[in-house]
Amino acid sequence: MISDRTSGRRRLGYPVAAGVFAIGMAGTTLPTPLYGLYREQLGFSELMVTVVFAVYALGVITVLLLAGNFSDEVGRRPVLFCALGLSASSALCFVFEGGLPMLLLGRVLSGFAAGLFSGAATAAVLELAKPGQEAQAGFAATAANMGGLGCGPLLSGLLAQYAPWPLTLPFLVHLALVGVAAVATWRLPETVEHPHRPRNLQPQRLRLPPEVRGVFTPSAVAAFAGFSLLGLFTAVAPSFVGQTLGVHNLAIAGLIVFTVFLGSTAGQSLTERIGVRRALPGGCLVLVVGLLLVATSLAVSSLPVLVIGAVCGGIGQGLAFRAGLTAVGHAAPPERRGGTISAFFLVAYLGISLPVVGVGALTLVLGLRGAGLTFSACVIVLAVTVGLYVLRRPPTADA
Repeated sequence: MISDRTSGRRRLGYPVAAGVFAIGMAGTTLPTPLYGLYREQLGFSELMVTVVFAVYALGVITVLLLAGNFSDEVGRRPVLFCALGLSASSALCFVFEGGLPMLLLGRVLSGFAAGLFSGAATAAVLELAKPGQEAQAGFAATAANMGGLGCGPLLSGLLAQYAPWPLTLPFLVHLALVGVAAVATWRLPETVEHPHRPRNLQPQRLRLPPEVRGVFTPSAVAAFAGFSLLGLFTAVAPSFVGQTLGVHNLAIAGLIVFTVFLGSTAGQSLTERIGVRRALPGGCLVLVVGLLLVATSLAVSSLPVLVIGAVCGGIGQGLAFRAGLTAVGHAAPPERRGGTISAFFLVAYLGISLPVVGVGALTLVLGLRGAGLTFSACVIVLAVTVGLYVLRRPPTADA
């Protein structure tokens, strides 16, 4: 509930919170098209690219475990300010990058920021919605997340290819956007009714409210499968495009990664009309089709098939992701919504990190194409299993 002293800022509403969310998440994927340049400059392997990426996911998971429910206690705005500060610190690490340690530090800080954004910003967007705007706010929250992640590589790819200072300018632009987001956050109302200082910092116990248990498992496992696809594209796809397909234009690499997130946003827009009960299994089915297309593109070295697979897989991921997040967010009681959403994202980010590191390790043995094919097969099996499970046991808020 919004307090009287901040109700005058209500006019900003959930779209502004969604914009702050999108800016924060865009910063987490800015380095995606640039890994090839860093690899040439610093001389590390494809495995190290995935390790650098996984360090980011480790940062996300750490924050979700330690502070995933902090916004339920201290309020949404303080946590958003902290996340923006971490995002700015990460950008500065890349601006003054002097080797692999700074890259790793920048990615860890970026992961910390994403972990804070995931729970606090999603809850803020949902809670700033006026009566009757719940569906629009649910879409805004998930679209800001996926849209922001997609805009990061698109922005950095365009700037790196067509503007000066390819390894610096993208992060300077993002610093400016973070400044805009900080001003917007200052103008947002606080949605936690009685914020207070937390008693101590300790690992968050993933004890879900009873109201959520019936929807959480199928929703979170579907998110795990979908985020595995996102991890493949953000960590490995640019390398595949450059090394296997011979396309070295960074803007194109960024655009290809953007397509999977664009597909995700499109899938999210369809979730409401399809309904949560059908969107979860349907999203898993479409995700499988997308993965089959991605695997085909790896086998025959086809850029068009890769793009089609990215869009199709993104649509499936978006359908399942929004359906799951909506079900979990609506089932959670307001006083535990931030922590519950953070637990949902914890499972999702396990999907974006663990399989990708496996792909990086497999590249040393099987090469980039063989590792990608193995990864695709594993995620297809997982998505089929989840899809069949939610068909037999659709998520219900009271199960």
